Amino acid sequence: MAGADKNRDRALLASGDELTALLHHADAEVLLALLDNPGLEETQLCMLLERKNLPAEILEEVARRKPLLKNYRVKRALTFHPRTPRLVTLRLLRDLYLMDLVQLTLLPGIPTELKRNAEDQLVSRLPQLPLGQKITLARRGPARLAGALLAEGHAQIVSIVLDNAYLTEAQVLRALSREKLPPVVVRAISQHRKWSITYNVRLALVRHPSSPLATVLAYLPELAVSDLRELASPGIVPESLRKYLEAEVRRRIRAREKPVRKDDTPGPAAASNQD
Repeated sequence: MAGADKNRDRALLASGDELTALLHHADAEVLLALLDNPGLEETQLCMLLERKNLPAEILEEVARRKPLLKNYRVKRALTFHPRTPRLVTLRLLRDLYLMDLVQLTLLPGIPTELKRNAEDQLVSRLPQLPLGQKITLARRGPARLAGALLAEGHAQIVSIVLDNAYLTEAQVLRALSREKLPPVVVRAISQHRKWSITYNVRLALVRHPSSPLATVLAYLPELAVSDLRELASPGIVPESLRKYLEAEVRRRIRAREKPVRKDDTPGPAAASNQD
């Protein structure tokens, strides 16, 4: 007991190398005492917060101390720490810089709720961002952010965001579900080397009123008959396109029917032989 008290007393007054050594102490009481040490500097506190095995009570105590949170590095380290309590992390998200938010969303194993809230923060900031930052986000942003940038339809961004490694088919389909999607987006998707050959994306392009007719007609031979029939239902696509869909369905049906050749038909001699 006396040893523990001695270590706490040391933590309150330590400086230099001794203070740095105490940052790795296993006793939570010693670490709490370090937070009261007037000599504890920002760099040392950030070193403490880099410990992945740091007890949650230390993280909670740092989060309670508003003077410590005035430092951005401390705030960032708290937000990124896997043991920081959920409510603390969610509260700190709104204070993170743009690219730190992006980095947070891309962390392996990030909890779904935290990732979604971070993405919400990013999407909500989009309208105020200059073009240069949007281009950066189009290259490196997470899926939901990439989808939001795609839907904006900025000519200088569309081709970049379609190459984003995190952009998913679901986000492309979500964009194509918007009737008022800028035509530049529809054209770019229909010409993209990856998305233009994705089956569900092709179906969505056929449905979209801004898709070029030539592109749609080129897709029809590759679509399943069941999908063609569904697309040809009233109200799905413009009447001017329905006739092409119906014609493609009829062509497929005819192609399935094997015509009987004349030389396959038994003649009189063959018939008599069979008798």
